[in-house]
Amino acid sequence: MRVIVQRVTTSSVTIAGEIVGQIGRGLNLLVGIAATDTEAELDWMARKCLDLRLFPSATSDRWEQSVQEIGGELLVVSQFTLYGDGRKGRRPSFDRAAPPDRAAALYEQFVAKLRTSGLKVATGVFGAMMQVTIVNDGPVTLLLEREAQQQAVKAEELES
Repeated sequence: MRVIVQRVTTSSVTIAGEIVGQIGRGLNLLVGIAATDTEAELDWMARKCLDLRLFPSATSDRWEQSVQEIGGELLVVSQFTLYGDGRKGRRPSFDRAAPPDRAAALYEQFVAKLRTSGLKVATGVFGAMMQVTIVNDGPVTLLLEREAQQQAVKAEELES
């Protein structure tokens, strides 16, 4: 699972000229689901996104508070292209991305896990052509990645 985390002052998703999701201060999450992802990766990633200290406190410029601690908002957008591999040829391969049906189900589970935080969680529409407006605050942008254990074990075996 890969997530691009961006600290934002505002962010929105528009489809066919209509805003379908919008937030104020918080995090914009671009979410890619791998073919090997399981609920374990969703749990880890949801916890990480909610707990990362990416916001300064009222008394310091240091990043001391999480999105939960500031009562921020989340905009979650599916982004299968995070698994695009452009190392060979001129067209990226998406072999590592989950098939659409599986990815949609895992994406919805991920959103549900984030909603248990009680924060406002807005979304785009899975599989739709979307325009995402992001006002990055800082700018602060991180790439989070968590591989399924079976995938990590296979990678280690290949390296040995």
